Amino acid sequence: MEYAKSNIEGHQNVIVMRHGDRMDDFDPLWVSTTERPWDPLLAHDGIVRAFGTGQRIRSQNGFPIHRVFVSPFLRCIQTAAEVVAALSAVEFDPDAKSSKDIPLIDNSKLKVSIEFGLCEVLSTTFIKHEIAPKDGKFDFKISELEAMFPEGMVDHNVDMVYKELPKWGESAQGFKDRYANTLKGLADKYPSENLLLITHWGGVSATLYKYFKDATKYLVDYCGCVELRRQVLNNDKALEFEVLTSQGVSYKDRKIPIHDHVITQSPPV
Repeated sequence: MEYAKSNIEGHQNVIVMRHGDRMDDFDPLWVSTTERPWDPLLAHDGIVRAFGTGQRIRSQNGFPIHRVFVSPFLRCIQTAAEVVAALSAVEFDPDAKSSKDIPLIDNSKLKVSIEFGLCEVLSTTFIKHEIAPKDGKFDFKISELEAMFPEGMVDHNVDMVYKELPKWGESAQGFKDRYANTLKGLADKYPSENLLLITHWGGVSATLYKYFKDATKYLVDYCGCVELRRQVLNNDKALEFEVLTSQGVSYKDRKIPIHDHVITQSPPV
């Protein structure tokens, strides 16, 4: 797959994707064994699903990914690590199941950056009060998270759209605006590059609210995603994004897929 820094026919593509299967859904007792119950890691199935999603993006999409932006929550970081391994493997191996099966990674193919604007919705609607930090402060050791990616892949020169995490208790409109502002801010910074944003259920759903022009509620499977496209003009000005397709996303009331034909029951957030 060619990773030249230009887009086909003057268009920019952005994929907004949910993280893989989280450990506390696989093992509900896990929350009682950790100091950070609000920040679960991926279950094994989540690692496999994330890597497989990267394989699918690499083999089926008609465009390259140039940059990956990711929420600082561990499940998103681990998802991103698997996806970028699949995207950056020197040789495509359809039988590989995770990054452990990839012997060689080309760390020049894409760049990765952490973005606070993609973080989980910080309210009791998405994080139970009993597992949230008592002081309402969510702490992340950014250097340790960045070390989970291949050396040289993290771009330290990128300024976050949101330089601080939102305050605990953000409103529904607040998180919708945050996700929308983050997507537009990142896309406008890199109009000649295609982006992959790895976030949470709320991020994928909020993207559909804004660009699919449908006020319904959505179910988003693990690694469910929506693909957007917009035309970029010669002066780097761009038209509005449109939704091209989605995978693993269904209407919440009818549980009918929006675009794809196969969807599994989405577990709790």
